[in-house]
Amino acid sequence: MGYLKSVTFTMIKPDAVKKGHIGGILDMILQNDFKILAMKWTQLSLKQAGDFYLIHKERPFYQELINFMSSAPIVVAILEKENAVIDFRKLIGNTDPAKADAGTIRKKFASSIGENAIHGSDSDENAQIESNFFFSSMERFRICNAHT
Repeated sequence: MGYLKSVTFTMIKPDAVKKGHIGGILDMILQNDFKILAMKWTQLSLKQAGDFYLIHKERPFYQELINFMSSAPIVVAILEKENAVIDFRKLIGNTDPAKADAGTIRKKFASSIGENAIHGSDSDENAQIESNFFFSSMERFRICNAHT
């Protein structure tokens, strides 16, 4: 028995955007049967980055993180697939690209733990919270196919 379709949230980070990896990353996402329900190119202000990463406020890397995340444009998206969160976490790979499995996004596009190319939600609950941070209900689309 298969899983019900679910959603996850992703963000192509400033390092990958600056290096021109948007197309390659999106291609890997689509080749792994994820459907894009919403997507946009944007840039976080320092305050917006701080709000998004508020959970890490007390961590020693917080200021460096929000400076990095507001340093250049990002691409954010809501993705749909059966078992979306778990399958997407497998596709992006370990936070440390040196430890990431071959064939993962981070193995191919990340350069370090800090510049790890992509974010993926770690739970269904966080997928909803993160999606709601970036997208209104009017910006989300279901792809309908009358032949399926």
